[in-house]
Amino acid sequence: MSSAFHSVDDLIAALKQVGYFADRRLATAVFLALKLGRPLLLEGEPGVGKTELAKALSRALSRELIRLQCYDGLEQREALYEWNYAAQLLHMRAAEGRGEVSDVEREVYAGRYLIRRPLLQALQTPAPGAVLLIDEVDRADEPFEAFLLEYLGEYQVSIPELGTVRAEVTPVTLLTSNRTRELHDAVKRRCLYHWLDYPERERELAIVRAQVPGASAQLTAQVAHFVGRLRQAPFKDGFQRAPGIAESVEWAKALVALDTLALDPEVVSDTAGILFKQRDDVARLDTALAAQVLQDDEAS
Repeated sequence: MSSAFHSVDDLIAALKQVGYFADRRLATAVFLALKLGRPLLLEGEPGVGKTELAKALSRALSRELIRLQCYDGLEQREALYEWNYAAQLLHMRAAEGRGEVSDVEREVYAGRYLIRRPLLQALQTPAPGAVLLIDEVDRADEPFEAFLLEYLGEYQVSIPELGTVRAEVTPVTLLTSNRTRELHDAVKRRCLYHWLDYPERERELAIVRAQVPGASAQLTAQVAHFVGRLRQAPFKDGFQRAPGIAESVEWAKALVALDTLALDPEVVSDTAGILFKQRDDVARLDTALAAQVLQDDEAS
């Protein structure tokens, strides 16, 4: 799979056009994944833009986005394929009624009775191909990781009734992990790897401005700086999880909806439930702490 972009700078510009602001290290990892035809494993805290990158690549490459959301107990049939047993049974009964039973077994395993799930859909998507997002792969169990190895290494899957199905066009494949558990080395070896961290202030500011055009320049700057301070010592140690980019954007949208022109301790405390999803974290961001963060932010 050759890259649709001639350079890392071309990729950065293309992603920016569709509203995704990638730093150079991330763009380099994506460019190499495209150039080398390798899956890309993205690890990082929730809300730093891993899933959004797959959506942005889909738009930038004009490819269909196919998403496999992982969870505990995910089975192979939900990820790859299953047969339409009801339709197969109807076909068998109709064939028996006509006295045509010789080729029934072959006919019921025809492609029209195959229900394609995300992995098979990605392999059989015609040109220009698909972007396959295997989201939160760390939530699936280890046997499912082992099942993924053939796809990740060869861009193919094995279906007992049909044989080996190989990619018509190599899918751009991104795996994301919030690192709730360590992935097996066999999965990592088949992928390029990038740790996606919280963005620097200027990049987060650009993201918020692009996603919330109705916010004033002053407000977007305050949002980006305030959230950035919450992720740094000494404030971050008091929270269970720091807010991500997604929370910054949602907070800015909420502030615009409240006709907020500039942050103050009261509005920060009143809207803390947008930045944090844990009761203790919301309670901790009271007016006193908000005032301290705002003061430190102004000093910086």
